[in-house]
Amino acid sequence: LFKIMKCRQITVFLFSSVLQQTNSSILYGMPNSQPEQNILTDNFQLDPFYDKFKGSFSSCMRWDDLTILWDTLKQRENLNWYIYAIGEQVPDSPASKKELLLFITEIDNLLRNEHEEDYCGIVYADDKENPTLIKIYDPNNLGVSCGFSNNPPLPGWILSVIPPKPLEDKSVLTQQRKRWWQRLWNK
Repeated sequence: LFKIMKCRQITVFLFSSVLQQTNSSILYGMPNSQPEQNILTDNFQLDPFYDKFKGSFSSCMRWDDLTILWDTLKQRENLNWYIYAIGEQVPDSPASKKELLLFITEIDNLLRNEHEEDYCGIVYADDKENPTLIKIYDPNNLGVSCGFSNNPPLPGWILSVIPPKPLEDKSVLTQQRKRWWQRLWNK
């Protein structure tokens, strides 16, 4: 019934028939199993961003799923997308269409080059056909190597049509990621 795939970073539990027959949410030891424990909790229930952030998400399990999600985003580029790198300042305005397309290209390259697996599984959308919030996990900060964590890592990046709010991350943003972010925006 269950197929267990062990990888370098996480243990993945997949319900075989669900994986083969549907594109529904796949939960596996990281996001969506429980709400993140290390985000700000003041007014958490009252804020649309925090409410959406802790909601239900579907994984782009395969690399082809990620390509489809990026294509969907490109078709929805007319929406005001905020690009938020956790550990950096919260954006106060949405990205331009050009910035969104640049980010999609660069984050796709980063994920495919640094996530050394034959599957994606580290990008989650609230709705893959009409996304409004996307969590992108840093392949170099996936947390525990096996099983479930009560304190899973926050995503490295968030794309949202809702203005984002600060997320408190107790981990330190690496210099490599800071340089990548600064290079991306020529800061």
